[in-house]
Amino acid sequence: MFRILAHVAPLMSLCVSLGAQEAIVARGFQHFYNLEFDEAIAEFSRAVSQQPDSAAAHNHLAQAILYRAVFRVGALESELVTGNNPFLRRPKVEATPEEERRFDEAIRKSMELSQARLRQNPRDVQALYTLGVAYGFRANYNFLVRKAWRDALRDATTGRKHHNRVTELEPSFVDARLMQGVHDYVVGSLPFTWRMLGFLIGFRGNKEEGLRTLELVAEKATLDREDAKILLCIAYRREKKPQPAIPLLEELIHRFPRNYLFYLELAQMRSELGEKDRALEAVRQVKELKASGAPGFARLPLERICYAEGNIQFWYNELDAALENMKRASAGADKLDLNTGVLAWMRLGQLYDLKDQRPAALEAYRRAIDFAPASDAARESRRYLSSPYRRAKK
Repeated sequence: MFRILAHVAPLMSLCVSLGAQEAIVARGFQHFYNLEFDEAIAEFSRAVSQQPDSAAAHNHLAQAILYRAVFRVGALESELVTGNNPFLRRPKVEATPEEERRFDEAIRKSMELSQARLRQNPRDVQALYTLGVAYGFRANYNFLVRKAWRDALRDATTGRKHHNRVTELEPSFVDARLMQGVHDYVVGSLPFTWRMLGFLIGFRGNKEEGLRTLELVAEKATLDREDAKILLCIAYRREKKPQPAIPLLEELIHRFPRNYLFYLELAQMRSELGEKDRALEAVRQVKELKASGAPGFARLPLERICYAEGNIQFWYNELDAALENMKRASAGADKLDLNTGVLAWMRLGQLYDLKDQRPAALEAYRRAIDFAPASDAARESRRYLSSPYRRAKK
């Protein structure tokens, strides 16, 4: 979840740049938000080579390098589409040595450039902003890759302080409030003992206040508006508020049509709202886009679509159809991200239990446990080995 503390890079460069440089950055973010991370890294690397003294350019590159690693292990998938894990239990992201080197180099360079400007002028709003962003990305990396939770929260808090200073100096700079809103939301969601850490003194956190700030940025920001919409979708999911997420997702789909995660999230939100038919129609749209060879959908495994459809059918008690979909999804679990794969096996076991096919259910639960032993779904599956799954009575 600390990932969203770092998701503050603007859609356009903050540094003073003209024509070609702006176009490079804009193309980079189009690729980035369409999950085309190799292409985004290529564009941002080009921006760095053309403007090596731009702290923002180095931040963009660091962001793309990190998110490629996050996407590769399915962590983006589990955050946006499933969103079922607490803040402090996240799978570790495995970055390659080259990715780690390039990320550290980009963040170090961004911080050095920002700090050099602040030594010249402590009221330099642009430098304060880019320095805060760099701290946010390092928080992200510390949490997801290094699993250094306290370091991550400390960096996020430092970044928030820099952005607080931005809004003190320039109250109309709404974009700088994004990190403030996310920090309030995350800190407000942490266990009490974590909020007692010394570097959090003065930051009590408030989830509702954080949501209101994110809504403000989504409405009025010029640089971070799309980021705020994505973060609101994540927060609305966690707060069981599907209704306000739907129009945001529809806007994001229009803006970034090659990002299949937004389609799958829309289906999930409609399902949670009680709109079964519209939820299944959203999944079928994804299936049609993949079948037609639409850009961005070729890389989406058919098994992932089967899981999405089967999961909705599972909750709406369409057991036969859900079972067929989960059989297909679990049979190809090696093509899925870790989170979806283990859920597919667990759901299959639950479906077999609901159909009183206990031996098949036990086998599916064992497969879930073997697939991702440390996951929440594996822990839940272990309970069903001794006691069959049954629907909770409403």
